[in-house]
Amino acid sequence: MTKLIIVEDNAFALQAISDKLANFSDIVISYVARNGQEVLEFLKQNNSVDLILMDIEMPVMNGIEATQAIKQKYPQIKIVMITVYDDDNYIFDAIKAGADSYILKETKAEKIFETITDTLNGGAVMSPSIAVKTLRLLKNAPIVEKTASPITIELTGRETEILEQLSTGISNKTIAEKLFISPFTVKRHIENIYQKLQAHNRIELIEKARQNKLL
Repeated sequence: MTKLIIVEDNAFALQAISDKLANFSDIVISYVARNGQEVLEFLKQNNSVDLILMDIEMPVMNGIEATQAIKQKYPQIKIVMITVYDDDNYIFDAIKAGADSYILKETKAEKIFETITDTLNGGAVMSPSIAVKTLRLLKNAPIVEKTASPITIELTGRETEILEQLSTGISNKTIAEKLFISPFTVKRHIENIYQKLQAHNRIELIEKARQNKLL
């Protein structure tokens, strides 16, 4: 059973998200907050929650500020930004704040459920338009020179294939279907890639892969 919090100030958007999740019996909406401050107050009393669906533009405290605060205090809680915005600044700020996934509110119910599942399993999901913009941001970002000696990272052929698929922003399930392997096998290879690159989320993984010329 997945315990979920929705943070959304728009009543119509909240109802739409709730309706989309209603058909999935293993999803339980533990709490609904209207802004970032409300969810922080709730978490002080009960942080036994698996994942938060977080809007961005809200009064009192917006979703990016709330995400940063939650990740500092409760790093185990996964956060999926679910918003109407695919603006570059919002994407970049959400990534810096620690968001695990980033999807648009127009996303269909099955894809939202898949996003929740993949995120809880350690993945990072992005709507296609978000993935394209994120990759552009990473490609245009300056590479900071490091004084430490570079470490040679070697990936297997299969790990390289999966890394290339990850960089397009698709889900673990879709990767498994494209490569004709099981989702469990994909998950195992992704865990190995994360460990080799010492990354904590998919955005960081892609950036480190690029810096090490693995993409």
